[in-house]
Amino acid sequence: MCEPAKYLPVGDKALLVEFGNAIEITINRKVLALCNAVLRSKPLGVEECIPTYRSLLIYYDPWKVKYEQLVFQIKGIEQRLDELVSQMKRRTVTVPTVYGGVYGPDLSYVAEYHYLTEEEVIRIHSEKEYVVYMIGFIAGFPYLEQVADEISTPRLETPRLKVPAGSVGIAEKQTGIYSMESPGGWRLIGRTPLKIFDPSWPQPALLRPGDKVRFKPISGEEFEAIKNAVLRNTYSPVIKEE
Repeated sequence: MCEPAKYLPVGDKALLVEFGNAIEITINRKVLALCNAVLRSKPLGVEECIPTYRSLLIYYDPWKVKYEQLVFQIKGIEQRLDELVSQMKRRTVTVPTVYGGVYGPDLSYVAEYHYLTEEEVIRIHSEKEYVVYMIGFIAGFPYLEQVADEISTPRLETPRLKVPAGSVGIAEKQTGIYSMESPGGWRLIGRTPLKIFDPSWPQPALLRPGDKVRFKPISGEEFEAIKNAVLRNTYSPVIKEE
């Protein structure tokens, strides 16, 4: 049986539902299962749900539903949370990635920091399947499940002013993909030619909370070929529905 969640008001038009204080896959699955169930059931007054690592922020219209009424509705959904978690479906998205060189200028640092070869860092990073915990600090940026301890690496002391879109980075135990060009302090180990975010898409972000990601090492030549196909809209990402 799931531990009961904590319900907290956020201002006068949002409800925060918290599940623990740790970054854990079991907690995150509860958050996503509740989010999906709320979106499906469409409780009166609910306008938006924002899942994070361990909590769900629910925006609502206080003119349509009172805070106490909303809490009662959400708690009713929470009673079925074990069942909802077991029924969750996921997509697995393959992310082709070229590692090192101009595409991943910090790969050599990560290797030296851990007394590994660059090839070992690539193998360790790409052999694991990562769950998308949440979408954060810029539009479409996926925060992924933790990397293996062997390649956990501190952030840059001074962030870069420009990080190219598609860059794959490590920050402590986290790994993620820059969805657009932005400043950033993550250690860049590679880059994908896939478009991670496009506001013209019906669903602007390629990756969604709960998705699984597999990084597939590719060459620089393959990167350029896929990049050109993406620009021509003739490349479809490899996505497996479960």
